[in-house]
Amino acid sequence: MNYKWWISIAILLFGIGVVLGLATPATITSLLSEELSALEELGSILAPFKLSTVIFIFSKNALALLFSFALSPIFCLVPILTLSVNGWLLALVSSKVIEEKSLGFLLASLLPHGIIELPALFIGEAAALSFGTIAMVALFKKEKRNLLPSSLRQSLRYLWIALALLLLAAIIETYITPLLAS
Repeated sequence: MNYKWWISIAILLFGIGVVLGLATPATITSLLSEELSALEELGSILAPFKLSTVIFIFSKNALALLFSFALSPIFCLVPILTLSVNGWLLALVSSKVIEEKSLGFLLASLLPHGIIELPALFIGEAAALSFGTIAMVALFKKEKRNLLPSSLRQSLRYLWIALALLLLAAIIETYITPLLAS
């Protein structure tokens, strides 16, 4: 399957999460207010303009992506959940930020690094979906096993691209986003 198709699937799964996040009733959102407060606290601990913040953000995102890729042969469950839950959380948190601050604040907080981080997520998770699907097919069809090495190589190339973009996004999130979102 063409790699653009996998990216489209990744974007669709993320979009489904966004729609679910926007449709989440206020009663459920209020149940999650404690978790959202914990996220705010984590944000205050991560100081802007520090290399340790870049390392933390990149490590967290890279490990999540690598974990998703490694577990993708298990029915692609982790990549599917990663994309949909991230979309859901983004919509949920965004609606709360717009409610408490403003749309301008949200855009200033997300756009500088999000314009790179989201494509990195889509590329990396598309690689996971592609590899996971081929691995599952190869498990059940002997004649397809010869596709596994080339699929792994191609997926790893896209995974490296995603990781490089995540590093760039972490740098922007640490050094540029705080300037615009203050």
